Amino acid sequence: MQQFLTRLFARLMKSWSWVVLIILTILIKWASWYPGWVERNYSYGIYPLISKIQRILFGWIPFSVGDIFYGFLVLVIIFRTFKFFKYLFQRRLTRQYFVIAMQQFIFFVLFVYVFFNLLWGLNYNRVGIARQLQLEVKQYSLTDLDTLTRTLQQKVNHYAAFVTPAQRDSFNRKRDLFASAHKAYESAASNHKFLQYSSRSVKPSLFSYLGNYLGFQGYYNPFSGEGQVNTTIPRFMEPFVTSHEIAHQLGYAKENEANFAAYLACRSYENNAFRYSMYYDMYNYAIVEVFRRDTTLGKLIQELAHPQVKKDQKEFRDFYKKYNNPIEDLVMWGYGHFLKANNQPAGKRSYNEVVAWLIAYYKKYGIEAL
Repeated sequence: MQQFLTRLFARLMKSWSWVVLIILTILIKWASWYPGWVERNYSYGIYPLISKIQRILFGWIPFSVGDIFYGFLVLVIIFRTFKFFKYLFQRRLTRQYFVIAMQQFIFFVLFVYVFFNLLWGLNYNRVGIARQLQLEVKQYSLTDLDTLTRTLQQKVNHYAAFVTPAQRDSFNRKRDLFASAHKAYESAASNHKFLQYSSRSVKPSLFSYLGNYLGFQGYYNPFSGEGQVNTTIPRFMEPFVTSHEIAHQLGYAKENEANFAAYLACRSYENNAFRYSMYYDMYNYAIVEVFRRDTTLGKLIQELAHPQVKKDQKEFRDFYKKYNNPIEDLVMWGYGHFLKANNQPAGKRSYNEVVAWLIAYYKKYGIEAL
């Protein structure tokens, strides 16, 4: 392992490699200041080709190639950390060692930053779905929020009465879940061409159980183009989580935009389980915002939720309570700062910002459009 890593870095860290990485880093930062340019030339230009090639290359493989890559990366970090402390205790740490280690670290950071952005990350700086739908997303009042939340509650209550246990259990086979999510986007694309999705590449995460302790339900791997879903979460959540990860594959990097794209996909798909999963998520985002502004109003609205919705809310809370731990808080803190660094100043609350998109949507198309 040590010899392999040494040879690898020696081959990569040529002088021309540094020059290329530094130039690309500057160009990426420059491009991020011009969302219109990113939208036209990257999100609508090169990215669709990159993502489709990734999905064609890795989508047919039954397991997550990206997870294997992440696992290898973790092993490398563990190995290098062990080596550092071994040298520390043996008093073999020299100035030359620190210089080489720092060079390798900086090179690695630049390498990841450049490829992360070229393969997907520049989408954080695009104009986005608001321009595509010509929505005016702005600050909303408590009255707007109240209208939205009650409407979403009516929707989720309606589908809660229709989703049968058999429909929920139909997604025990993840192949069926992922195929249905693909159909949801096929249906949505008939009205919104920008939601066209082909060559699917969505897979169960190899780290699903670990993800429960770290607090994630799904994630997108920009290096392989795969969407990973934590398949140990409650069944009623899986359809929307899957749709959310597909939205990331389509170039909606921001969490609020991915949520809204997934909303459009699930809403257009005539499947009770998918619609319930989506309205359940949207209702929960909205009711949380109501509670933040007016606790009394939040309680009044929540009392009207369907018994199945309340049951699922309790199952969700109990599920994550089992896995609550200090490491999750640390990971979520780091993830929140990652989101802030990528043009999402609200951090973890970026997910909840889908509420503003929904309000803008019903103000343009009417409340019945929800």
